[in-house]
Amino acid sequence: MVTRRRFLYSAAAGAAMLSRMPQGLAATYDLIVKGGRVIDPSLGIDAVRDVAVAGGRIAAVEENIAADATETIDARGKIVAPGLVDIHSHAARTKEGPPLCLLDGVTAFVDAGSFGADGIDQGAANVKAGPNLGRLLINIARTGVAPGGELHDLSRADVSLARGAIARNRDVVIGVKARLSNNVADVNDLEALRRAQEAAAPFDLPVMIHIGQSYSPMRAILPLLKRGDIVTHMYAPAPNGILDDNGRVLPEVLAARRRGIWFDFGNGVADHFNWDVVERCMKQGFAPDTFSTDWNTMSRTTGVIDFPNVMSKFLMFGMSLDQVIARATVNAARVFQAFSDRGTLNVGAPADIAVLELREGSFEFLDNYQGKRTGRQRLFPVATVVGGKKAPARA
Repeated sequence: MVTRRRFLYSAAAGAAMLSRMPQGLAATYDLIVKGGRVIDPSLGIDAVRDVAVAGGRIAAVEENIAADATETIDARGKIVAPGLVDIHSHAARTKEGPPLCLLDGVTAFVDAGSFGADGIDQGAANVKAGPNLGRLLINIARTGVAPGGELHDLSRADVSLARGAIARNRDVVIGVKARLSNNVADVNDLEALRRAQEAAAPFDLPVMIHIGQSYSPMRAILPLLKRGDIVTHMYAPAPNGILDDNGRVLPEVLAARRRGIWFDFGNGVADHFNWDVVERCMKQGFAPDTFSTDWNTMSRTTGVIDFPNVMSKFLMFGMSLDQVIARATVNAARVFQAFSDRGTLNVGAPADIAVLELREGSFEFLDNYQGKRTGRQRLFPVATVVGGKKAPARA
């Protein structure tokens, strides 16, 4: 039975769709991505499908959608995935960052600690101006990331200032970041983490820690983390990484994952991973929960290159395409509540889509120590849709 309310709702929806079309000639959809191999781990889909978009949202994921559309993307021979979610980047350092990473398929990102209390307002302005969904982790150090290390002077880790900055920007600040490497914090690492937790507590926010060659061992760091916190640069080599002296994953690390701590890859450029640690961990079944890039506007000139390149590195270690895409989409979206409706092509979700090409050949991949591995497959960004609109093509 069609109630009056349902009839009026349907009529209004139809009128809205008609009003979007030029000269009153209505297409059924705004956009259709045709004929691609849709891989969406959130829905368990790995099949050739069309993806239709209307009103900025996913309208249908079906075989051979015959309806007309204002715009079509030919994705035959390509992979169609949810828009990529990069939970550790530095895209908000400049206004140019968000639109640049969008060209790589990144439709949602977290700037992880570029800004502390002193600069967070500018960071917030940068993400709000971007075409993709950007959010911030405030650095517990008021300076944000600083040359030479921002936590050697512990007075910079001002809890009151951090809380005030979060309160001012509660719409975009979704967590707190603490860099704990010895060259950033040295003997202050544990106290800096305690202060990060103090700043986060009134807002019930997660804390992300950057590990690698820290002064304190992981056995001392992990007990200070709570469920929902994130360890990034998880494959950082010794000293004080996640492996013991025999190359085994520490029992405390396994226990941390069981109690709800996320472990993120965090590619980066210096001291964050080498192939030996990756290989040892992967052989023991300790894969990342999420992938991220530690991206900035110069990343294309480094071993990062782009997010699809980072994802491709794990195809060398036996991960399936479905597993790789999951860590860049649905898994990443689950880490932060702000992304709860991202990382999926579910009908009704925001129409964020990454079209990727999987090429076969010989591809060189770098770790952070100029170590080289050659893989047979690499993902390349082809097209991006954000909020239902096709982004400019990458040059």
